[in-house]
Amino acid sequence: MHIFRTHTCNDLRQSHVGQTVRLSGWVHRKRDHGGLLFVDLRDHYGLTQCVIEPESEHFGTFEHLRVESVVTVSGKVVDRLSDAKNSNLPTGDIELVIETCEVQSRAEELPLPVFGEPDYPEDIRLKHRYLDLRRQKLHKNIILRGQIINSIRRRMIDQGFNEFQTPILTASSPEGARDFLVPSRLNPGTFFALPQAPQQFKQLLMVAGFDKYFQIAPCFRDEDARADRSPGEFYQLDMEMSFATQDDIFAVIEPVMAGVFEEFAEGRDVTQTPFPRIAYRDAMLKYGTDKPDLRIDIICSDVSPFFVEDGVEFKAFKGIVEGGGTVRAVPAPGTKDKPRSFFDKMNGWAQKEMQAPGLGYIRFEDGENGLEGKGPIAKFFPADVLVRMAAHAGVGDGDALFFAAGKETDAVKLTGAARTEVGTQLGMIDDNVFKFCWIVDFPMFEWDEDNKKIDFSHNPFSMPQGAMEALENMEPLDILAYQYDIICNGIELSSGAIRNHRPDIMYKAFEMAGYDRAMVDTEFAGMINAFKYGAPPHGGIAPGIDRIVMLLAGVENIREVIVFPMNQQAQDLMMNAPAAVDSKQLRELHLRLDLPKEKDKSGS
Repeated sequence: MHIFRTHTCNDLRQSHVGQTVRLSGWVHRKRDHGGLLFVDLRDHYGLTQCVIEPESEHFGTFEHLRVESVVTVSGKVVDRLSDAKNSNLPTGDIELVIETCEVQSRAEELPLPVFGEPDYPEDIRLKHRYLDLRRQKLHKNIILRGQIINSIRRRMIDQGFNEFQTPILTASSPEGARDFLVPSRLNPGTFFALPQAPQQFKQLLMVAGFDKYFQIAPCFRDEDARADRSPGEFYQLDMEMSFATQDDIFAVIEPVMAGVFEEFAEGRDVTQTPFPRIAYRDAMLKYGTDKPDLRIDIICSDVSPFFVEDGVEFKAFKGIVEGGGTVRAVPAPGTKDKPRSFFDKMNGWAQKEMQAPGLGYIRFEDGENGLEGKGPIAKFFPADVLVRMAAHAGVGDGDALFFAAGKETDAVKLTGAARTEVGTQLGMIDDNVFKFCWIVDFPMFEWDEDNKKIDFSHNPFSMPQGAMEALENMEPLDILAYQYDIICNGIELSSGAIRNHRPDIMYKAFEMAGYDRAMVDTEFAGMINAFKYGAPPHGGIAPGIDRIVMLLAGVENIREVIVFPMNQQAQDLMMNAPAAVDSKQLRELHLRLDLPKEKDKSGS
């Protein structure tokens, strides 16, 4: 018999009754039932109920043994009494009568419980993550993560992609988020950077002729935490392919995403391929965001013209439109029976959560003369204007419209948030559905109001639609790029692009954004030089692994799907990192600290 186990704690069934077996695991919990001591033994695979009788020489051992101690037990498998069977447990028809026991490791008093999995302060959970990971829900999430990665890897290999590893120590990039810097001991005064993404390396692999690349890539960004973003590091399915159009990229990624989600959806619906494609400008108009949650069946619209028609006396919004602003309408379908408090709460939400002046609204009902408007601002509109505005916005009897007004950027932001809030309040979000879409046709450039200049709006290395001809003959803000995002349930999983592989087009694009040739040659030397020796048309994308697992695990906090995450202050409480280093290490790196002075108690 094996020294530690003949079976796992998830193996035993009625077919094993009468056999003598050996199990090893953690003492999950103990229960004293009239002299008999029941012990639930847990390992990675599952749980088995064990029982020890008072006359056993090991009874006292288990009486005094704390939960989460590690033991090896041997004994005979017996059938549970019919009224004691547990249909919720794979091993629920049997139990093990303990005959021998060896304590492998005794547990001290626990800083957080494992059994029962009650809510517990996150700082304690992260400090003792090894205990937190023993809890069933989190343990299951991490196993799910590994299974998802394996599925993704198989699907990419089946499509002819090769997996390569790109450098972790690389050069700092002026684009994107803040880098993590690593001082070089052998080259004093210089620094490596941890890669924000393998962007330049994967493009260079295409220049090198490898055709189809992928990697489950670690990425590092020194940025603040959010519920859906981990500070420090994250993983992505990084892919690139040569001689590829935008359609080719979609044809690769769609079956991977749809296949993985169908595999792990556990009965939840998944958008069938091909995924819907929504132009960026349409997304901003209809949904108020380039990350639309398509589970919410609400289409927004621009109703600005109706507020400046003859006879309309709502001066607040009329003045906004005449001043160059906009008014967007957010339908609230089926709100006929909603009380006034529903609309007042939406207005209060806009003021408190969005720091907006508020949300005007009109309710629509069938009256004696047709569709009529109700509510505080309806009286400022002629009846025919209300009817035409309702038709334009796609609402009718029993529906309402909320209005977001202001500068276009502010109004659009409020529109998107209000659409989500309305959908939430009306119970329109189905948690058993995964709705995918592509956002396409992003603008190549945007106006930087702070610096009063044209700048890149998305990815400076994207190919403009129309290539050089577009750059030379079109207004910069009218030029579209071959850039695309993949969205699921309102969460951006990834951005991607068909790359600008021609040096002449790259120099011209950067010139239009105010960057000279010397800057391109200096900051992107490796890539621009490589392109001068023959680069194939190529493109790619990099869906985030952590967010994919989040969606499939049904959690809202990304730390629930990462094995050893940092907290929101970018600290590893378990390993006490980051930490100070001694002066010897600093001298080896030719570094001297210049720390900020601590404020005194007066705050000066």
